[in-house]
Amino acid sequence: MRFPPRVGVDQYYMFTTRVTAQGLQRTTMLTVAAFTAGLSLPAVLAMFNPKSTYIPGGRAILVVVALLCWVFAAPWLRHRWPTRAQSTALMATGSVALAVGCVIAADPFAGLLIGVAFTFILGYAALFHSTRLLAFTVAVACSAYLWLAARIAAIDLPTAFAVTTPLVFLNIVVVSACRTIARLGGSEDAQTDVDALSGLLTRASFYEAAAHLIGARNRGDDRFLVVAVVAIDSYAAIISVHGGRGANRAQISAAQALRDTVRRDCVLGHLDESEFTIADVFTTPDPTPLIDRVLGAVVSTQSGLTASVGVLSTPLRGLTGRPPVVVIDEAIALATTAMHEARRAGGNQARYVSDGDLAGSE
Repeated sequence: MRFPPRVGVDQYYMFTTRVTAQGLQRTTMLTVAAFTAGLSLPAVLAMFNPKSTYIPGGRAILVVVALLCWVFAAPWLRHRWPTRAQSTALMATGSVALAVGCVIAADPFAGLLIGVAFTFILGYAALFHSTRLLAFTVAVACSAYLWLAARIAAIDLPTAFAVTTPLVFLNIVVVSACRTIARLGGSEDAQTDVDALSGLLTRASFYEAAAHLIGARNRGDDRFLVVAVVAIDSYAAIISVHGGRGANRAQISAAQALRDTVRRDCVLGHLDESEFTIADVFTTPDPTPLIDRVLGAVVSTQSGLTASVGVLSTPLRGLTGRPPVVVIDEAIALATTAMHEARRAGGNQARYVSDGDLAGSE
């Protein structure tokens, strides 16, 4: 699946969508919530020890840290992932709160032990978020470790190296492993604006990526533009029977089925709740094999969905001189009309539009 280049944007929705499509959303969210709430335990226990911190008002700070842990856990107990902005805010604020809880500990060894939790935060940031957020989290963790190591070094320098080195290496290994997984799932620099639920391109981003796809091709070659609109059948019935949660699940399942079916260079978008769109360039005017795979992939989802598909195939040579955005707009309109015809015919089938309908239009 192809994305236009856009530097500095993370792949949060891409990974959360894939986790959800594999049926692991609830388990993952409960795990994060339990871990986040569990971080309040050291702060709660330390509040009952008047010698737990060495700074004035330290126990009050521990109360705030404990409360923040419970506040941060709450968004993970809902039926949908937190938004990317919420996740970023939780990560940034949570890392700072954890660092504060570490450095105010009266015993620096206890602070380092609590600092092991940074391994989880760094791994999460490396897997789901951008390099910028990861760098911020690393800076916060390193600041806490250096402060604690300096306190230990004032007592015993070799011990300071002995207790901090394994912790640093552990974090390096976890971050490296998670970044490798993130790269295998798609480079963060290749992401752009995506739909929060499906992880696919929004309408505006789809137009941009599809226009880039057309513009990058030599229209003098014997290439064919294929645009398909895929709509989930009986979507209103799904909402009435299963509610919003069932509708979300249907969108996620359909998006994952499409993502696993199309080619890597294909442009895949989510136009609205029940409609998805595909744009690709073929060397043949017949897109039937792709559409057959799409229909089969949607039917094989755990939700047992079906889809109606409208497809347009037109030679790029006939589009010379026409703005790519205009071409995509007309192609989607024609494919949408064909999709409605397939739906009126009973669904779970496709309708095709002749190439002349677009190539000859002005």
